[in-house]
Amino acid sequence: MQVISLQSGSNGNCIYVEACGVRLLFDAGISGIQVERRLAGCGRDPRKADAVLISHEHSDHCRNMGVLHRKFGLPVYVTAKTYRAARRRGLGDIGDLRHFRSGETLRLGNVQVETVPTPHDGVDGAMFIVDDGRCRLGILTDLGHVFSGLEAVIGSLDAVLLESNYDPEMLAEGAYPDWLKERVAGPGGHLSNFEAAELVLAAGRRLKWVCLAHLSQDNNTPKRALATHRRILGGRLPLLVATRYEASDVLEV
Repeated sequence: MQVISLQSGSNGNCIYVEACGVRLLFDAGISGIQVERRLAGCGRDPRKADAVLISHEHSDHCRNMGVLHRKFGLPVYVTAKTYRAARRRGLGDIGDLRHFRSGETLRLGNVQVETVPTPHDGVDGAMFIVDDGRCRLGILTDLGHVFSGLEAVIGSLDAVLLESNYDPEMLAEGAYPDWLKERVAGPGGHLSNFEAAELVLAAGRRLKWVCLAHLSQDNNTPKRALATHRRILGGRLPLLVATRYEASDVLEV
């Protein structure tokens, strides 16, 4: 299985996964031009992808689902509630819309994608687990809080892109208004560096690598996120960071 984070953060999210001849895009928060250029830099063509899957209706994850459908001919997998909420943003025509229920397992060729409901403050959010029969990859961002079953999910994975959104000290001392600070750290917001690292620590030894994702521009830095994880995890496994500005290397699972 091969993974490329094309962009990760509140300015836009999109992840490419290739396994058993199946090519998938997860979320559509960046433009078609960016998707095409960044995949071309890794020797891939989005027109050869099989689908785009949408996690929830926040604009940094969904705003270009119509563009990716029309530009590259991709079917769009999204829950009905998420689509209705996202449609208000003006998605344009989507001629191949495929609804799933959060909690359902999707079969795409020889790959299964498990969809798991999250308590993030979308109308019907989901996180994704890609299983090719040999290994399991988690795409776990916009989680809300550490909810029941999350630790067990991470313990079942061989690799994970895991949100490590904010540093609590930076958030507390930063310029966000109180209501926004409460939203970020609240039950419908995001996981902190500490919470993410504690989850990985509790997950056991199956993980081969962790890619820290969806870092806040204002309340985190890659250096802080990595330092927190290293303090808690030591050197037990490779740690990477998915950036807000460019594609990652091709990651192997």
